[in-house]
Amino acid sequence: MREVTGSTWVFQIMILFILIFACFLALVLNYSKAYRVKNEMLSIIEKYEGITTQSSKIINNYMNGQSYTTKGQCPQDEDVTWYGAIDLEGNYEEAIANSKYYYCFSQVSQPSDSKDYLYYDIIVFYRFNLPFLGDIATFNVHGRTNSFVGSNNLIGGTE
Repeated sequence: MREVTGSTWVFQIMILFILIFACFLALVLNYSKAYRVKNEMLSIIEKYEGITTQSSKIINNYMNGQSYTTKGQCPQDEDVTWYGAIDLEGNYEEAIANSKYYYCFSQVSQPSDSKDYLYYDIIVFYRFNLPFLGDIATFNVHGRTNSFVGSNNLIGGTE
């Protein structure tokens, strides 16, 4: 009888470690998808010199192709104006507190001697969820483009 009790405890500990590993694997897979989406967004923004109507369409098509559906809240900063994607059809608005968006971006100007350079800060979201427990938490993935001279038809910020 003593061997049965001892093997039951070992079996329960083994199941616990398998569950912890499955949770960790789910977290890593969701994070890698959000990180990949963020990097592609940064590349598109830099290629098209800002968030323009054309780059917006490409970003939204890419996110639809990746089945990106996670929403989160944009930061509320007094110094920086954040814009949030209402949907993946190209509709944006200035971020409102307690509203959820697909992704957020802000345009920051850096005046220099001859030209005005700018860069974008973006935030995409990833969700930690388990099949039986549902959504546990939503986390942010931040990114920043390199400085560049912006296009003439930018969405949000200075034009």
